[in-house]
Amino acid sequence: MSWFRPSSLALGLAFSASFATAANIEVTVGKDSKLEFNPPSIKAEIGDTITYKFFSKNHAVAQSTFADPCHLQDNGIFSGFTPNASPDVAAPTDFTITVNDTKPLWFYCPQVNGNHCQNGMVHAINAPDTGNTFDAYKAKAQQAATPSTPAVGTLPVGGLRKLHIDVGFNGELMFNPNNVTELIGTVVEFSYNPANHSIVQSSFDKPCQPIEREGGGFVAPFVPTQQTPSGVTFEVTLTNSDPIWFYCAQTKKSHCQSGMVGSINAATEGEKTFQAFKDLAAKAPPSTIGPDTPVVGALKLNGTFIANVGGNVLDTTTLDPALGGQIPPPDMNYPPYIGGMAGGNQPANYNWGDNITDEAVVILRTLQYIDNFIVVLLLEGFNQLSQGQWSDVYPGSITQTLGSLVAQSLIHRRTYTDSLQHFGKDVVSICDSFDFAAVLTDVDTWLTTVLTGLHLSIGATLDALTLLASSDPWTTPALATGLGSQARMSALVNLMQNHVAAAAPREVLIPNELAASYIAAHYATDKSCAPPSSTDSAKSFPALVIKDKTVQPDTNRVTAITIEIPKDTTGGLFIAWLGPWGGLKYTSVDATNGTAGVPDSLSGHVWAVLTNKDGASAADLDTVTVAGPEIMWVSQQWSVSDF
Repeated sequence: MSWFRPSSLALGLAFSASFATAANIEVTVGKDSKLEFNPPSIKAEIGDTITYKFFSKNHAVAQSTFADPCHLQDNGIFSGFTPNASPDVAAPTDFTITVNDTKPLWFYCPQVNGNHCQNGMVHAINAPDTGNTFDAYKAKAQQAATPSTPAVGTLPVGGLRKLHIDVGFNGELMFNPNNVTELIGTVVEFSYNPANHSIVQSSFDKPCQPIEREGGGFVAPFVPTQQTPSGVTFEVTLTNSDPIWFYCAQTKKSHCQSGMVGSINAATEGEKTFQAFKDLAAKAPPSTIGPDTPVVGALKLNGTFIANVGGNVLDTTTLDPALGGQIPPPDMNYPPYIGGMAGGNQPANYNWGDNITDEAVVILRTLQYIDNFIVVLLLEGFNQLSQGQWSDVYPGSITQTLGSLVAQSLIHRRTYTDSLQHFGKDVVSICDSFDFAAVLTDVDTWLTTVLTGLHLSIGATLDALTLLASSDPWTTPALATGLGSQARMSALVNLMQNHVAAAAPREVLIPNELAASYIAAHYATDKSCAPPSSTDSAKSFPALVIKDKTVQPDTNRVTAITIEIPKDTTGGLFIAWLGPWGGLKYTSVDATNGTAGVPDSLSGHVWAVLTNKDGASAADLDTVTVAGPEIMWVSQQWSVSDF
């Protein structure tokens, strides 16, 4: 019998670009040692989530009827009791429910030691303003029969009980908390912190080694992170109350042996306490980790399910059916399963304004051109994975996960096509002569090109947001709501290529004309694939050819590049470096050998543009461009031994 199962919340496709405006409302329970919920009564809409944070003493959230306060109603919501000694620091375990309708919900704390419910510790969601009001419910609770129900030890139901454990808490070699008692049904969420940690289940007798038993235990891979919070989490769900032991398998600095271990439901007395486990780990041989990661649990990046890291696979299920071999044209309504695979459909409208400027038409057509390219590219690779030459590269679950990127990109494209059609403007037809011969030679080359396309779309969208914010303000939410999803998509590909999950804390802005020019220069075979323009001839610059890179030996960081100088180029040449945070820096190009330095401040993916002038702003970059842009990874590629 398995001790853990992947959280059911992680098994659906998480690449969601939902335009819903659901809110999360936080309610404290027993804060400042007061017998109260705060706020005591709230209003919530359908789809909103309510998260309960527990403070001093030992509280719970239980649902009653209005007529019978202080007693759990049949099939009522119950959080389970959560002890906490602190009056002002929340317990690591919280409880979240989702509002499914706007009917009144009545809650209370069932703690009998002090009769919390009868002493006013009650709570309501969407209580009426007249009749059965919150105050009336509180008054009835004060007269309710004792004892309250249910009793301590009752299991949670009707919501998500989640225990949050920090991995590498505060830069130290420790899990926080590292020794907890929890209820069956609780989701344990491990959150990665810098630098490069893993989470592996062991037995008590063999700390620092994966557990040896049929079915194994949970294993979360090494994930190098550079910021807190990193957004990378690993989840498992408790299915019984047996003790669980775990550790970090990092061998540099001997994390496990140095005390980076933890336990859930360990005995408080006897031979197998947490302290006994920690003492045994201090004398353990070098740590190891299983060859296949992640297994048993669910690895996520900002809520997006990650099924593959560095070639290791978690075999799970995703949505089906496959997309098939055809791309719906821009003006076609999609089959229902497209929205299902994408995690959500486009909205009925985008709160369009009264008009659209000519500049917005050109920009939206340019963004659609870029996303047309991404859709075609993704579907070409997906067909190879599902039924072509790469059909044995990944298990079906990974293929379908990558297929969901096709569906997601189709939904993104609707932002541009819907808006253009709303104002009676032409959409951009899908180019049927993009040349992907070199891209489809192997799956890694295809993934690299997918990542490039996503960065082009993200960068061009950021540029569009800055250009249209004043003239066409209705475009801001329409464009911005897709950025997070595309960033998560690119982070997934980053992980699959053994790069840091979050390459940088900000995305790179790319002038939309240069983004479209990149596609035309690299993949367009004739004028039918040229990018759209407000003039008769679209801007299309030649590709920037990077012949060599100088790499710093100790860090693998790119410090200089050597480019191919285009023919008939005169005057001074410069490389404009487009980096995170909207950064734009220039370095000069040596006219004799074509070398240019890479600014030290750059990290992750950056874009290089060859120009005939330095100091131009991003908005004017296309006026001085000679060739490019070209994407580069300038930061080091991380490995297990880096920390």
